[in-house]
Amino acid sequence: MESERRVALVTGGSRGIGRAIAERLAAAGSAVVVNYHLNGDAATETVEAISRAGGVAVAMRGDVTDQAQACALFESAEQRFGRLDTVVSNAGVARFAPIAATTDDDFEETFALNTRATFFLLREAANRLRDNGRVVVISSGVTLTHRTGTGVYGASKAAVEHLVRVLAKELGPRQITVNSVLPGGTRTDALLANTPAAMLERIASEVPLGRLGTPDDIAEIVAFLASPGGRWVTGQSIAASGGAF
Repeated sequence: MESERRVALVTGGSRGIGRAIAERLAAAGSAVVVNYHLNGDAATETVEAISRAGGVAVAMRGDVTDQAQACALFESAEQRFGRLDTVVSNAGVARFAPIAATTDDDFEETFALNTRATFFLLREAANRLRDNGRVVVISSGVTLTHRTGTGVYGASKAAVEHLVRVLAKELGPRQITVNSVLPGGTRTDALLANTPAAMLERIASEVPLGRLGTPDDIAEIVAFLASPGGRWVTGQSIAASGGAF
């Protein structure tokens, strides 16, 4: 019965890593709420792909930087499926510039989506998830590598890392796990469109496994953390970089 099916919410689930996560969780048997903000066509394509593969999914629009819309997203998911078991916070923005060259607007926009929106989602998840639930935050490996040009972006993700560790302790008594995944260089459309070929080759050369990651690589890790097999892993930051960090 659909009421007994686990339900997952994936923010930023229409493209790239988010789409791969949505499809993988659906393949594992969850009904998936594919959240998007602007690109409804991409969200619809994701839902259709899940449906063709035999899964269950629905697209839901919402700007998760807005507290009211973030709350409404959870309410809509519960109204549609009657429960919520997994939350994957994937929506984010990556802007790179030296600290000295970062504008006030860039700072505010980066923290609004990467930090404030994630806080809204974690707070709602803490109040709404069923016992034995799962929370996974897509963070970034720049919190470990500290490369030049990643100061503000990395700081926005590092703040979330602290929230993850604390929330894992707060929700532990309910058997809810809370973890983050830290991707390294990953072949998303955004990376390929905005990164010179020479730089992509350099990034890949630094990976012991000899290639860039793929969205599916990240999705497999998220699926494990969201599965019964991930029940003993919480409060952790999982590096997903092919050994680059």
